Amino acid sequence: MKKVAFLFPGQGSQSVGMGKDLYDNFEAAKSVFDTADKTLNKSITTICFEGPEDELKLTVNTQPSIVTTSIAALEAFKSELNITPDYTAGHSLGEYCAMYTAGVMSLETTLKAIQKRADLMGQTKGGSMAAILNAPEGAVEEALKEASETGYVDVANYNSPVQVVITGDSAAVQKAGELLLEKGARRVVPLAVSGAFHSKFMENAGSEFAGFVSDLSLNDAKMPVITNVDAEMTTSSEDFRAKMPKQISSSVHWTQTIQKMVSEGVDTFIEIGPGKVLAGLNKKIAPEASVYNIYDKASLEAAVNALKEQMAGV
Repeated sequence: MKKVAFLFPGQGSQSVGMGKDLYDNFEAAKSVFDTADKTLNKSITTICFEGPEDELKLTVNTQPSIVTTSIAALEAFKSELNITPDYTAGHSLGEYCAMYTAGVMSLETTLKAIQKRADLMGQTKGGSMAAILNAPEGAVEEALKEASETGYVDVANYNSPVQVVITGDSAAVQKAGELLLEKGARRVVPLAVSGAFHSKFMENAGSEFAGFVSDLSLNDAKMPVITNVDAEMTTSSEDFRAKMPKQISSSVHWTQTIQKMVSEGVDTFIEIGPGKVLAGLNKKIAPEASVYNIYDKASLEAAVNALKEQMAGV
């Protein structure tokens, strides 16, 4: 194998029942869920395993639930295969799992940080988001410029070469979507979110979060985390402290993150956590790379067997 990266999904990958299979079959996963219940003083296990969906979809629950499930999957995986990634990254809230993987934060600190982030983001109302699929080159920039006469609109996520997510004032997001369809975009999909994430709507939440983060116990990373705000390799604890609040309101440079890792020689990506969203994006960004998913017992076992073969050079 050349180099391996662990990837962790963000909001939107959640589903009722996630993690239950891991909890029932791996002591390492059960321990993570039990720690989350205790640390956050609420039943993350019930929210993940039983829902209801409306409860799981609330930002204040979604974020800690996805982080708990992803870290539980990571620890179950590590209990079955001794493999250390060369790099790690996570999409939006998934970055907290990446920081945990790299030893930047303990499990308890990671859980407390993501709950605080979720509380602040969940309180911020107003604005909307939409996914733009297959827009012609340059069309997004043109449409945002034209729509900004209606109100504030920006790119929230650079998800893949054929998918970006826009964010901002609802009227401006709608206007940009209409313009993009006129310019030849294949689809515009409004997203069911509580507010305009990764936009200047979130700047107050970011400022408040900075106060919280200033007191957190952070370590230097054991391997580089490619951070959302700039798609750069980050290892210094103080750099993480500066980037964590900024990440709430700035664009997620996911396409650039994967491209950065490929340029550093990564040829194997392992998506750890609920769903397969990142694997789908990866096929568009780095189609030649190998991608594995770990979200339940069967997928974990399949990934472990395939990776063992790859490591043995079979």
